[in-house]
Amino acid sequence: MTDRIFINDLRFYGYHGVFPEEAVLGQRFRVDLTCELDLAEGARNDDLTKTVHYGELAQLVEKIGKTRRFKLIEALAEAMATEIFATYPPIEKLTIRITKPEAPVPLSTGVIAVEIERERTRD
Repeated sequence: MTDRIFINDLRFYGYHGVFPEEAVLGQRFRVDLTCELDLAEGARNDDLTKTVHYGELAQLVEKIGKTRRFKLIEALAEAMATEIFATYPPIEKLTIRITKPEAPVPLSTGVIAVEIERERTRD
């Protein structure tokens, strides 16, 4: 599969983290998403119904990040992957990177992120 939809640097404020103060104070998160699917029919016919509406996809990712609570950003990424596959059957594979710009670790600089890759399973 060589067709992809990219959503990069989607930002939201959420309450994910292991520490109690993260659940109370919250922090900013960033998401990069790559979805692999066949875009040929939508492209040939200039038809949104034959592809995935990236605006709605971005809203789904943001909603999960803002309304659910996870201790681990790994669990947040997995929840996003599960919901994306359930909502958008054309998506065959996806990569989700979640970045925690202000992770509570004693570093003077740096970026903390988790990235997962998942493929749709067919029964």
